Amino acid sequence: MNMKKLLRIDSSVFGEQGVSSQLADTLTQQLQHQNPALKVSQRNFAQDPIPHLDGAAITALMTPPEQRSDDQQQLVSFGDQLIAEVRDADALIISAPMYNFQVPSMLKAWFDHLARAGSTFKYTENGPVGLLNNKPVYVITTRGGIHRDQSTDTIETFVTTMLKFIGLTDVHMIFAEGLSMGDATRQQAIESAHQQIASIAA
Repeated sequence: MNMKKLLRIDSSVFGEQGVSSQLADTLTQQLQHQNPALKVSQRNFAQDPIPHLDGAAITALMTPPEQRSDDQQQLVSFGDQLIAEVRDADALIISAPMYNFQVPSMLKAWFDHLARAGSTFKYTENGPVGLLNNKPVYVITTRGGIHRDQSTDTIETFVTTMLKFIGLTDVHMIFAEGLSMGDATRQQAIESAHQQIASIAA
């Protein structure tokens, strides 16, 4: 594994105190150990919120560049920056804790900004085709209960679908479940996640 640029997305509302963020720390350290020159770029939504798409942003995207106002261009440029960060990275780490059976709303907003026709995907007669170069994506998902392989687990399907939509199919899921089911279960879940990280990093 030869990486030069790693993009890390932390979506926990608890910031650095979130279990998903702490597990992302461990995986980042593992990858840095294997790639000493690795440069890490990070977006922490608890510190730097991602705005949700609204009518103004969509209108700006639909307006020809030469006709955009300064405010519209600023809205478009924000999405351009997010897309460029993903395009330029050699690998991604995404923390995706489960809140009410889904990813945090700002992680959904991040995906909304990324999914742009002509930039990250295109429609063909055979359906949509992702335009980003494939790269490893490590998704760390933490849950208070047990949901993996059950109908209540919508996160894995959503995240892998969105990533595939823009061309990223090399997805590695890391699970930490039962975090709210007592101290013993919580500790076991975190240890299991560390084992998964060690296996993936190896």
